[in-house]
Amino acid sequence: MSRVGKIPVVIPDKVDVKIDGQKVSVKGPNGQLEYTFNNLITFEKQDKHVVIKPINDSKECMAMWGTGRSLVNNMVVGVSKGFTRNLEFNGVGYKAAVKGDILALNLGFSHPIDFNLPKGVVAKVDKNIITLSSCDKELVGFVASKIRSLRPPEPYKGKGVKYVEEVIIRKAGKTGAK
Repeated sequence: MSRVGKIPVVIPDKVDVKIDGQKVSVKGPNGQLEYTFNNLITFEKQDKHVVIKPINDSKECMAMWGTGRSLVNNMVVGVSKGFTRNLEFNGVGYKAAVKGDILALNLGFSHPIDFNLPKGVVAKVDKNIITLSSCDKELVGFVASKIRSLRPPEPYKGKGVKYVEEVIIRKAGKTGAK
């Protein structure tokens, strides 16, 4: 039994959930999301709740039960509150600026990097912190990982792009090997 799947998803005010077979659409103040699930789980809308149920007791259905519930919950939270991801960049001469839907980055290369933000993702830059926000949790995480991969943090001086909550374990250089 899935402990996560048993919990019904609470639908807050100003959020509208439509279920059409395996297609779930969620609309709210921050945007609209829809997802098509496989046939291993079913959805029921009851008052201000969405209940997810597996079609049988197989291992695959139980796995999709919890996954489906988490995806629907992320959709509801995304359109009502939204998701943010913060990146920090450190290094001499490292800069970032937002120009429309392009994030212009100078990360110590011989050329600037123009990163095109996908539709639905908004970026803000404050000193050395890049804040990405969207109603789609998966998309925010994907964009943050793509930006981080442009210049991952290195363990000697700590230069690069990292998540704010990420801890970089620093190594001693050659002089510290005595």
